[in-house]
Amino acid sequence: MYAVVATGGKQLKVAEGDVVAVEKLDAEVGSTVDLDVIFLADDENIVADPASLEKAKVVVEVVEHFKGDKVMIFKFKKRKGYKRTRGHRQNLTRVLVKEVRQA
Repeated sequence: MYAVVATGGKQLKVAEGDVVAVEKLDAEVGSTVDLDVIFLADDENIVADPASLEKAKVVVEVVEHFKGDKVMIFKFKKRKGYKRTRGHRQNLTRVLVKEVRQA
C-alpha cells in the first residue's frame, strides 16, 4: 500500500518504512506527525476521492532536522555590468513513515 501526501507545497509518494526528506516541520525529533493524504492505493483499490480520504492519514516520525544542499542564484544583465550571486540552503526534515491508515 502506498499514498501520495501533500506537505510543504509539494507532493510525495510514500509507503510504510520509507525515509524521506520534506520541508521543515515544526515538531521535535522523535515525535509523530499526521500528514494529509491526497491519493491512496493498495493491490486492488485506488482511492482519490477527497470525501473518502478525509479519515486517511499517514503517520510519520521525525528523525532529524537538517539543511539541504546549497543552491546558487546568479542574476545577470548583459552589457549593463549587473551581476549578483546569492546562495540558499533550505531547512528540511527527515521523516520515517510509520503507518499508512485508510480509515
